[in-house]
Amino acid sequence: MTQGAGQGPEAERTATLRDFRVPAYVHETGPYGQSTHPGDVVPPDEGALPEGYTPTERDLPVINRGDTLQVPVAPASLGAPEETDGTGPLYVVGDVHGYLDELLAALREQGLVDAAGQWCAGTSRLWFLGDFTDRGPDGIGVIELVMRLSAEAAAAGGYCKALMGNHELLLLGAKRFGDTPVNSGAGTATFQAAWLLNGGQKTDMDRLQDHHLQWMARLDAMESVDGYLLVHSDTTAYLDYGDSIEAVNDTVRETLTRNDADECWDLFRKFTKRFSFRDEGGADAVRSLLDTYGGTRIVHGHSPIPYLLGEVGSEEGDDSAGPVVEGPHIYADGLAIAMDGGVTMAGKLLVQQLPLDI
Repeated sequence: MTQGAGQGPEAERTATLRDFRVPAYVHETGPYGQSTHPGDVVPPDEGALPEGYTPTERDLPVINRGDTLQVPVAPASLGAPEETDGTGPLYVVGDVHGYLDELLAALREQGLVDAAGQWCAGTSRLWFLGDFTDRGPDGIGVIELVMRLSAEAAAAGGYCKALMGNHELLLLGAKRFGDTPVNSGAGTATFQAAWLLNGGQKTDMDRLQDHHLQWMARLDAMESVDGYLLVHSDTTAYLDYGDSIEAVNDTVRETLTRNDADECWDLFRKFTKRFSFRDEGGADAVRSLLDTYGGTRIVHGHSPIPYLLGEVGSEEGDDSAGPVVEGPHIYADGLAIAMDGGVTMAGKLLVQQLPLDI
């Protein structure tokens, strides 16, 4: 996208913050019972709103800082539970949303790629937590970078892998089903409408090819690495798809393979849920996942840290009031690590080595 005079990355991201607003019909708790935020909304039937539904009166759902439990965690409790077997260090990447330049800069800062964007980290292990496209300028470029780094890292003895985010499901659905009506639970909806509402970029759709679609459709939904349970969404909805990591991943892939619009919509809707680990009962929600799938703490993206902290800037998009994110957010009795720094709202694209050194 060509920038106009006097514009740059910060201006573009400020503009994104201004556009990062809830349509008038979307309630903060979601029209279908799911927790939601301005970037992940499921449109209801255009003809009517669900009975008893009250639209939000604010553009941005401001979460009070006191709503998120801030727990000081000793460094030892955040370390890997056991020594690794000679493998390289582990890194995780939060939501990218098409911000290719910011991603390359963050990877260079951590010494994972060189000035040319080539893998230079040897046996290091890199996990992306999903949401590669939408809202930002170059989602397909991000996908192609992750695909290339996967090959380069494997050749060097390391790896670069990725999880399925709700925006991968959304883009797949928009490409496969377009304007085909689906049963949203409150009338009819379409993947195409939801994709556009959630920041879908025409340039991404125009450049989307079969190998991109195949890559996205094969992504795992969750994985366990060094005692960390890696997922995209901060939701317990994963429990609906199996009682083991393998079962969840198989169920998600099988759902996509069946190519049923309503089934894929339900999968997208559940992956869009959020904030299950926040507030009272949040630690218990994390434990329900850890008890089922293993691990000692969970690492997720999806919910921007500025929203977890209440640092959402002004509703007018005032440049001086942007969210401030310096690193991952640890909460839910120290059991959850949030990695979405809010790059779409002038926040920070996070690339973090684990265990955390605090």
